[in-house]
Amino acid sequence: MTEIDGSAPDSSPVPGPGESAGRPSDEQTEETRITADDESEAVTFDREGIRAGFLTCLPVAIGVGGYGIAFGMLARRAGLSVAEATLMSATVLAGAAQIVAVELWAEPIPVATIVLATLAVNLRYSLMGAALGPWLERLSALRGYGSLLLMADENWALTMRELKSGSGRGAFLLGTGIAMWVFWVGATIVGAAAGGAIGDPTRYGIDFVLAAVFVALAAELWEGRSTLVPWLVALATAILAAEFVPGQWYILLGGFAAAAVEVVRYDR
Repeated sequence: MTEIDGSAPDSSPVPGPGESAGRPSDEQTEETRITADDESEAVTFDREGIRAGFLTCLPVAIGVGGYGIAFGMLARRAGLSVAEATLMSATVLAGAAQIVAVELWAEPIPVATIVLATLAVNLRYSLMGAALGPWLERLSALRGYGSLLLMADENWALTMRELKSGSGRGAFLLGTGIAMWVFWVGATIVGAAAGGAIGDPTRYGIDFVLAAVFVALAAELWEGRSTLVPWLVALATAILAAEFVPGQWYILLGGFAAAAVEVVRYDR
């Protein structure tokens, strides 16, 4: 019935059971929360992200450059020219796999052996790429997979730390990868050009550069006592595998063991 003053009746919806007037329903509240979460987890890809990644990775890339010099010298010792060693670094960008390859280099080249050995060393990248999946899957295929082409152990660790912080810089991996590529290729040229002038790189501790870089990265990734469990599992598994399994499989097996432990722990 219309009120005496002629105004229209109140058309506001009658609150349902368990709801009070003027308050959103549980469904509306949940929808708002999900939208807010999606916005807070948005992943961007811009020049600022590339720049931040490049500058952040510079100290690490310089350290990796020392390892690149050692690879260049080893490559020349194995019979590769400066151009061949440089091309290998520019297209592969995987220090451990490249050193394994040049150590196996001979005439005739044992292609099958080199492929299997480098596959065993580099399979860990499948785990590392999967860890970046929650962020990179929000980018286009060109940007996501293009960034992964420049992924190495060191800039992966830096990128994981950056993305976990909530920055949403999807281009950070590409920026760190560019820094790694520039110093790795440049150092390879220096090492290959120096050839036998320096002699054995172990005399100057150059072979320890990569180990030092990994120790620094491990310190950055430390998240408290909970981190100790997967690390110890990976260490024990890798030591046993190195003792009883031929080749470089201990790297992958250690990673799989740690990942399995974490899955079991978080599924409880």
